Amino acid sequence: MHEILFKEEIGPDIHMYRFHAPDVARYRKPGQFVIIRISDEGERIPITIADVNSDKGSITLIVQSVGKTTLQMAGMKIGDSIPDITGPLGVPTHIEKVGNVLCVGGGIGIAPLYPVAKAMKDIGNRVISILGARSSNLLILEKEMNDVSNEVLITTDDGTKGRKGLVTDAIKELVDQGEEFDLCVAMGPPIMMKFVSLLTKELDIPTIVSLNPIMIDGTGMCGGCRVTVGGETKFACVDGPEFDGHQVDFDELMKRLTMYEPHEKQSLDHYSSKTGCRLAGTLEGDQE
Repeated sequence: MHEILFKEEIGPDIHMYRFHAPDVARYRKPGQFVIIRISDEGERIPITIADVNSDKGSITLIVQSVGKTTLQMAGMKIGDSIPDITGPLGVPTHIEKVGNVLCVGGGIGIAPLYPVAKAMKDIGNRVISILGARSSNLLILEKEMNDVSNEVLITTDDGTKGRKGLVTDAIKELVDQGEEFDLCVAMGPPIMMKFVSLLTKELDIPTIVSLNPIMIDGTGMCGGCRVTVGGETKFACVDGPEFDGHQVDFDELMKRLTMYEPHEKQSLDHYSSKTGCRLAGTLEGDQE
């Protein structure tokens, strides 16, 4: 069992959890994820590890309540435990000194971006981060990203914080000002990563994206997490979760992510009608 050591609401329907998971904390590297179950009968949910404390044997996960299971999870308290945290899973981010690194995070995707930005800066890169959200109240980890970046730009769709517009607008602005980047790391909603990748391909900036498709076993055996990269079928849980953004078929990925929406909505509606618990924020999948 894995005890919740810390819990904090950091945005509407967004919670930060610190779980006791010493083995995961000991071996985790930036870019890796875990698959959790909050009950023996529960579904398996992949979540990228936002941070670790090896001395205390804890891992930090940031979870947005978008369906039945994550809504149930939001109701748990410090001292409660969940039965399963499997990991660390996936191929770690390749961290190397390349020069200027552009880190782009959208919505809840800022959580997995944070350890990558930190590792990139620690090794000696100059890191400029662009953080995007629909509104200021949905912006997470701003202080933490400032701590691991040489510069941080904020964009919001409604203009309530930073620049009004999209993260791609900020990228164009930086390039127009003469900034040159040796690598871009983009993490967030698939639609955001798609348009960031289209832009960086045009600008000739190598780009890494982190994919979080439907996953079940985390071993590559079920095939549920398959994605098309460079015309080839890959499995995000064992070949990824990070891939060359210029090679990912985002349209196929986004189509597959909607496959179970009717079932998920039915499950959420049934749970909400029984318990009276409802989401305060966005619809499932709407994370920026």
